[in-house]
Amino acid sequence: MSRRIKRMNPKPRSRDERDDSRPFKARTAKTAAPRPGGKPGAKPPPRFAGERAERRPPKVAAPETPVPAKPVEALLPTKVQTVKVTADENNMRVDRFLEARFPGLSFSHIQRVVRKGELRVDGKRVDSKDRMEEGQSVRIPPLKLDTPKAVSELSEGAQKTLKALKEMTIYEDDDVLVLNKPAGLAVQGGSGMTRHIDQMLEVMRDSKGQKPRLVHRIDRETSGCLLIAKTRFAASYLTGEFRSRSARKTYWALVPGLPKPKQGRISTFLAKEESEDDTIMRIAQHGDEGASHAVTYYAVVETAGNKLTWVSLKPVTGRTHQLRAHMAHIGHPIVGDPKYFNIENWQLPGGLQNRLHLLARRIVIPHPRGGVIDATAPLPPHMLQSWNLLGLDASRFDPIENAPEE
Repeated sequence: MSRRIKRMNPKPRSRDERDDSRPFKARTAKTAAPRPGGKPGAKPPPRFAGERAERRPPKVAAPETPVPAKPVEALLPTKVQTVKVTADENNMRVDRFLEARFPGLSFSHIQRVVRKGELRVDGKRVDSKDRMEEGQSVRIPPLKLDTPKAVSELSEGAQKTLKALKEMTIYEDDDVLVLNKPAGLAVQGGSGMTRHIDQMLEVMRDSKGQKPRLVHRIDRETSGCLLIAKTRFAASYLTGEFRSRSARKTYWALVPGLPKPKQGRISTFLAKEESEDDTIMRIAQHGDEGASHAVTYYAVVETAGNKLTWVSLKPVTGRTHQLRAHMAHIGHPIVGDPKYFNIENWQLPGGLQNRLHLLARRIVIPHPRGGVIDATAPLPPHMLQSWNLLGLDASRFDPIENAPEE
């Protein structure tokens, strides 16, 4: 069973431009909240590289979504009906409310019944962007599905693309798809880019012409968890969760040396620096043009001698190249990083591939229809090879789980 990321309430910190690599406090018998069923003052879980804890392989938590007993057509009202807004639907937009209640309804039909005033809330006309409140009475007119378009048979190339996406899939339901993106495959297109995830998703268009949508992005050379929304409703909900920082992401990386302290917080401003050959993120000052505040927590998981260290990273903000720029900033750039690895005369140990050792290990985020999405990606082949050569134990307890979330 996957471990839950626990919430902690750190003291407020000033948003300054300096590097603030301070350790987050270890849980102690006095400060740690007892686990459910546990006793006050119980020994906290091991948090450092020298301590081991048995851990089952993380599993994806299935969202608590009831399975409809009837087809969508049977759920559509054929005459006027009145329903109440539930607690789960509180503060939901009118159009999202209809889409959630009737998944087969087209966007144009939703907009039409709202625009014509056929849908009423407490007897009043509403706009599709208005928010619902628990207990409100909603008059719903007769509804119907659009005639589905004929789905043409996929070409041989499209079938291969669909198979590739299925092989990458870590978790999937009617609303959400989590892919284990391989290193080297871009999420979106760019100059000279012929194959990327966004383009591959074209083969998953439904009968209404809608294709799955990207919710967030990870770098081309970074492997691991990539969240995709399969419906308009899920895309709106999950985008809002990322905007409110409700998504909890964990990354694994291999870096040279041993970061000190072993657990800390990096706080800087980052700004884009472009040249003819490359684009990187540089450490900036507060007030610089284009500068954005970025915060990352890190924790040492295990070391391989004094030369290399496995670190776990938790980004609080989501800036471009944030983790790569932050680790370089504290003197421990990620192994194989072509943009930020700047240690002179440093030799890669024999047997390790000179590729970016950064994995989007885990993502935990509320599911649009209830429950929690909790997906974990395995080490990619080049990192697994490095872990085996260095004798690193991928089943170790990850101390970043106790890091603050703000």
